[in-house]
Amino acid sequence: MSGPGIGAGFGGSVPGGVVGSGPDDAGPPRRVSRSDAREARKRLAGRIRKTPVLHTSIAGPDGPVPVTLKLEYLQHGGTFKVRGSLNALLESPVSAGEVVIASDGNAGIATAVATAQLGKACTVVVPESAPHTKVAAMWSHGAEVVWHGTTYGEACRHAADLATERGALLLRADDLPAVVAGAGVVGLELEEQVRGRPPVLISVGGGGLVAGVASVLGRRQQVIGVEPVGYPALHTALETDPAVGPCSPDAAHAHRIGAIALGIARRYDIRSLLVADDAVVAAREYLWREFRIVVEATGATALAAVHSGVYVPPPGERPVIVLCSANTEHVVQ
Repeated sequence: MSGPGIGAGFGGSVPGGVVGSGPDDAGPPRRVSRSDAREARKRLAGRIRKTPVLHTSIAGPDGPVPVTLKLEYLQHGGTFKVRGSLNALLESPVSAGEVVIASDGNAGIATAVATAQLGKACTVVVPESAPHTKVAAMWSHGAEVVWHGTTYGEACRHAADLATERGALLLRADDLPAVVAGAGVVGLELEEQVRGRPPVLISVGGGGLVAGVASVLGRRQQVIGVEPVGYPALHTALETDPAVGPCSPDAAHAHRIGAIALGIARRYDIRSLLVADDAVVAAREYLWREFRIVVEATGATALAAVHSGVYVPPPGERPVIVLCSANTEHVVQ
């Protein structure tokens, strides 16, 4: 039995019940704009948290650095991804009782939170390498977890087969217009919470958050992606253009930038900064020691750029740093 086709304004019906369209479907991905984020904010009203900001200073190599921390790790499920998952499901014109997604972490948690809100069943297909703490979080929000394969790509293929078999909706983790637009609501909130137009530093995984915020701020405000040297997805893509959709048959793992994110990064000249792994560890430990904030490594990556001196703000600048996720299995000492 085939799943319900989902057009959602993104190019018509998609075989297999895929929510929206992406680089795996015919034609280029649809552009995401500020107006899309505004529509997403309307849909999400009352369903997500407007996360607070903290104006403070952090230690840099040459002394204290004034910054504004966007505390997005306080979002439902401990991840910004809830915004995109909810927006994609609320935007879809087709009703189905079950949603299937492949994820090795926060996207699965976010989908479990979103489906619980909407009264839908959720199945997350995870590779054997998925962190057990994140799998436990999926379970805690009512998701069925199916272990399949040793790589993210194998999990993706099985999720597509499972959605078709069950007549469920197949949701993508990052490279989907509605998901990016949902993440863009973070940018709309920052415009209301922070004076002026300081640069915004954002950790890059699949690219959904950095792309969403950039689609809102455009060229009016600089958006900077920060990545660990071991997973330079955006940095590599900007140099060599290896955009692979997160559920493409060629996606061996989740650390590839999506086509939508890459297009937005080029359109608005998003910079990519690389930080050492030990700088990320040090930033995470610093957040706990100084602020009693516990985030996962991804959540501390953007902070690491300032804390380690990879990014040095000019005098008078107070950059915004987004702390994006808090689902960690490692206790900070």
